[in-house]
Amino acid sequence: MKKAERAAHIDKRLEELYPVVPVPLDHKDPYTLLIAVLLSAQCTDIRVNQVTPHLFKKADNPKSMVKLSVQEIEDIIRPCGLAPRKAKAIWTLSQMLLDHHNGEVPNDLVELEKLPGVGHKTASVVVSQAFGVPAFPVDTHIHRLCQRWGLTNGKNVVQTENDCKKLFPKERWNKLHLQIIFYGREYCTARGCDGTKCPLCTEVYPNRKNPKVVKKP
Repeated sequence: MKKAERAAHIDKRLEELYPVVPVPLDHKDPYTLLIAVLLSAQCTDIRVNQVTPHLFKKADNPKSMVKLSVQEIEDIIRPCGLAPRKAKAIWTLSQMLLDHHNGEVPNDLVELEKLPGVGHKTASVVVSQAFGVPAFPVDTHIHRLCQRWGLTNGKNVVQTENDCKKLFPKERWNKLHLQIIFYGREYCTARGCDGTKCPLCTEVYPNRKNPKVVKKP
């Protein structure tokens, strides 16, 4: 298969496997999604979903959040790891939303990336999942699978994102990035597949004999 053929096959198969893809992080609006995504850095979605109900019970909007101290936020989110840094970012970005955006989360990548603790991936997740703006957030699952599927050379997540945007229709980006994540967790895990074992790896590379060496992001 050529690269475009592999991409088309993968797109079709993932839509068959995951016709409905829920957003993994529990939230009720753009603000709670932003906080949940920030907390998910180096933490599992399951753990984040265990912690956020306690945090959002105290503060589920910027105005309420800045009434808490950074220490109070830190104590609640400690199970998510990197608590001091994340707590400071949550408090500060909440104040910035009040000062510069009337307490609303902007639906613009550039504005989101100005907020502390919000990198390109986090901003991409928020605009795609909260506002429906086409984006292709690349996490470790997507970076790993796209290398195994020969869709990118794996130099870095920026390159992987750019390659995926060229290969897949824009209207598929928001759903497809979630479908790849679900597939990576279920079938093509870091240790469970080496590029020669899971269904899609064997379908797009039926003659591959040796494990695919994956470059870390």
